[in-house]
Amino acid sequence: MSLLNDMLGAASGPGGFDIEKLAGQLGNGGLNGLVAKFEKGGMGEIVQSWVGTGGNLPISADQIQSVLGSEQVASLTKAMGIDSSQLASALPGLIDHLTPGGQLPQGNITDVVLQAAKRGGFGDALGGLFKA
Repeated sequence: MSLLNDMLGAASGPGGFDIEKLAGQLGNGGLNGLVAKFEKGGMGEIVQSWVGTGGNLPISADQIQSVLGSEQVASLTKAMGIDSSQLASALPGLIDHLTPGGQLPQGNITDVVLQAAKRGGFGDALGGLFKA
């Protein structure tokens, strides 16, 4: 995965997009666990819009913070190579990109992230944060 990380890092911001770290962050419960956290935190309609095939509803940084907590927010932003203020723009696109066809993927989260990376478009999926 180092080559993929290198390619994404070159296209991303100064911190770089680290697929291995991102997969590790989603590893405990995977993407399903992350979606479940948002549903449990009262953000079910918002997170389901990201998973579904329609438009993505917006979320604020404060809403993400209340659902995930400071530690997971910091870990996710580090893995994505972005600032915490950018997470509200990037997370909806990331989850949307990882759920093609409006379905939560099954299986190993590393494989899910790699398949999404092969489809390309991570920069666009993350709100254009990594465009030069």
